[in-house]
Amino acid sequence: MNPPPKLDLARLPTPLQPLDRLSEALGGPRIWIKRDDLTEAAGAGNKIRKLEFVLADALNLGATALITSGGLQSNHCRATALFAAQLGLQCHLILRGSEAKTANGNLLLNQLLGAKIDYVSDQAFEHLDGLYERKVVELSGLGERPYRIPIGASDELGLWGYIQAAKELAADFTSAQIQPSCMVTAVGSGGTYAGLLLGQALYKLSLPVIGICVSRNAGFFERKAALDTARWQTRFQSSLNPEPGQLRDDFIGEGYGLASPEVYRLIAWLAQLEGIILDPVYTGKAFQGLIQMIQQGDIHGTDVVFLHTGGLFGLFPQMSQQSLSELLD
Repeated sequence: MNPPPKLDLARLPTPLQPLDRLSEALGGPRIWIKRDDLTEAAGAGNKIRKLEFVLADALNLGATALITSGGLQSNHCRATALFAAQLGLQCHLILRGSEAKTANGNLLLNQLLGAKIDYVSDQAFEHLDGLYERKVVELSGLGERPYRIPIGASDELGLWGYIQAAKELAADFTSAQIQPSCMVTAVGSGGTYAGLLLGQALYKLSLPVIGICVSRNAGFFERKAALDTARWQTRFQSSLNPEPGQLRDDFIGEGYGLASPEVYRLIAWLAQLEGIILDPVYTGKAFQGLIQMIQQGDIHGTDVVFLHTGGLFGLFPQMSQQSLSELLD
């Protein structure tokens, strides 16, 4: 089965490296980390793999303006703004939250990249389809050709990013001579998780996927993955049925974007132990889940892989409001 056209935006393949000091400290399986935080500099993270396929479709359709949405510090929106600038396209962002007096993190980068931003309330964001449609009408009236990208570029086209990543992982495992018992990833919009499930089926990769929910509950993402997969099967005329993964929603904490001192302590510990930087929104919570599952005996085998989906810029908004010592206490 051949994938659809894509742009070459990411620096691939990303490294797969062992975290041996961490593994020794925990006394469990050998932990490997897939460094998708290194896919690009300002555009780093998992979003770029999905955007390579989505933006190829946008260009093929003659789009002149991209419309997408997310939270104030959305990694996806920042990546979309970056590649819109690289491709000479307008970028229009619908962000959930109020305009900040002083921008930082991803929001600052969005502004530097020239993205046009509409700030909307939580209540208005619940009617996102209507917000997209109004923006489409507005831009069309100005003579632009708008292209809608869903949250996280997580749709049947964006799934190809991590379908193909599964093929890359298979080569990684052959090179490292390992057969991991599972792969753990953060789940924020569902496209990475669903793509990995399809990829392991397509490329016959024996790799159970455990998704750590960081926003909504497991039931929501089970339905989202099923819907995106069904749409993928219809669009690409495939009868491929992936094996179900495992979703955990017991590490969300107080809510999306809200991290506990325990998560910040983990981020600091891993940074000092291995020189790996996690973020408090996605990877910090997912890595907390990985460690607790190892300690509780929920993960077996000699090797386990953690997918680092990026998100470094998510650290800075918190750091601008509280000192590191305050975040750790």
